[in-house]
Amino acid sequence: MQILLINHYAGSLRHGMEYRPFYLAREWVRRGHSVTIAAGSCSHVRTVAPAVKGDVTEEEIEGVRYLWFRTPGYCGNGVKRAVNMFAFTGQLLRHRKLLASRCRDGAVIASSTYPLDAFPGWRIARAAKARLVFEVHDLWPLSPIELGGMSPSHPFIALMSRAENFAYKHADAVVSMLPNAEEHMRRHCLAEGKFVHIPNGIDSSEWLALRSEVPAPHQCAMDVARRKGHSIVLYAGAHGVANALDNLVRTAELLKELPVTFILVGQGPEKPRLERMVAELLLQNVVFLPPVKKSAADVLVIGLQRCSLFRFGISPNKLIDYMMAGKPVIQAVDAGNDMVSESGCGFTVPPEDPAAIADAVVRLMSLSAAERADMGARGHSYVLGRHDYRVLAKQFLEVLGAA
Repeated sequence: MQILLINHYAGSLRHGMEYRPFYLAREWVRRGHSVTIAAGSCSHVRTVAPAVKGDVTEEEIEGVRYLWFRTPGYCGNGVKRAVNMFAFTGQLLRHRKLLASRCRDGAVIASSTYPLDAFPGWRIARAAKARLVFEVHDLWPLSPIELGGMSPSHPFIALMSRAENFAYKHADAVVSMLPNAEEHMRRHCLAEGKFVHIPNGIDSSEWLALRSEVPAPHQCAMDVARRKGHSIVLYAGAHGVANALDNLVRTAELLKELPVTFILVGQGPEKPRLERMVAELLLQNVVFLPPVKKSAADVLVIGLQRCSLFRFGISPNKLIDYMMAGKPVIQAVDAGNDMVSESGCGFTVPPEDPAAIADAVVRLMSLSAAERADMGARGHSYVLGRHDYRVLAKQFLEVLGAA
């Protein structure tokens, strides 16, 4: 089958995030399908920008063909980002004949986070006599309304709402990473039987291959904690407002008399403030370290701010990484789904509640090493069975009618 995957922000192992389009496409290529990814040249999530010449540049990465469409630069979530979105959508419409040639009698997947790509996706699918699938990462325009405080009557939001309704109405199927979003979509023109949940994933073989020795500073910090007889509670990831790391620092304050060291690995805009907070509280049980691909710990912790959007469910890459590591997990998140409790790999506690996190740490530390190992193993098995991209790619092909 010829598959066209439209994702404005699609990346690769060469370019950085977003990885999901690449991992799915690579699995489809391995199964004998022809896959083209249409993406914009400028994205706020990529590490390395593609080299483009003219309006469109073609590149092949591990059998996946990319069409990079030139789009203007931007920074942040202001007007320039909106201009970037409209430019990408316009490029898709201008080059729809080229794109239709890549998916004759196949499938078009519109998957750009925001729903504007549904308009050109529908036209391309019709021209190619292809099946149209709309993939939902986040619920737009609900996300900018509830997270960004934008008015539902704002012209930009009104346009996004129209695009959302159009996508649900005209797509042959809707794939959602949010497990509990069907009811919302049904209120916005989605017909019964079109909804399919396919969560975020991981390439398990690549994950294991990327295991590396712990860098010297990280190993030193863990050795110091071990010599003290401390258990290690580790957070690895972005240090941003949404990650609610104040609560982890407050948890460390509550447990400062217990043999527990909290290690925060990563980078982000909140890190300097958090370091000042630890200094002001005179905490000796909190260590900050730079990012590292893999780390060892006794317990891994993830927290998010309380957010109404999470009622539709979450599928964070960080949590999947944690579970893949085979360690117990403390999740301080209130969401419509709960992978930690479902898999039995740890404890879920209310968000933004240091006392609840502290209690979970104490409960885990009271378990034997074997009991904690069993917890971690359950999470690892859960991910392999439900989140490996080989599994997800097969599920997606069933939606496309190409399994």
